Amino acid sequence: MQVEQTFVMVKPDGVKRGLIGPIITRFEQKGFTLVAIQLRSIDRALAERHYGELKAKPFFGELVNYLTSGPVCAMIWQGEHAIENARSIIGKTNPVEAAPGTIRGDYALDIAGNIVHGSDSPASAEREIGLFFGGADAATTTHALAPVQLVTGTDLEHGERTIH
Repeated sequence: MQVEQTFVMVKPDGVKRGLIGPIITRFEQKGFTLVAIQLRSIDRALAERHYGELKAKPFFGELVNYLTSGPVCAMIWQGEHAIENARSIIGKTNPVEAAPGTIRGDYALDIAGNIVHGSDSPASAEREIGLFFGGADAATTTHALAPVQLVTGTDLEHGERTIH
């Protein structure tokens, strides 16, 4: 059994449409364990680092604008073959090609607003977990957090709400 962690992010369109709960439910029903979760805004610098490998693409600016257009829900999930299995739950990038029963197949309206991001490799999972959750400590956690606690209030300087 290969237990690993992966990074999953509900993008602004998914948050706006109230899809965080149904997306979490899909991962829980497949036996994944939620290790960490944040509801937060993303600034341009973080969005550019997150999608850095796409910087040369003509749609890069539009992608960064989209990711910074509203809050996202960033999560670390753990499970057997978590990266590959999460990608199967999420579905193909283009919702037209995504199978019914996948998150994108059921909820995404177009490729620009495809609801959710999931790490595509162990290296990207480690990098993305580090970007959003602060590095090696989060990336090497091997157990679920104690009962999830909602931290109320907003850090106005950073526009961030966090669930611990």
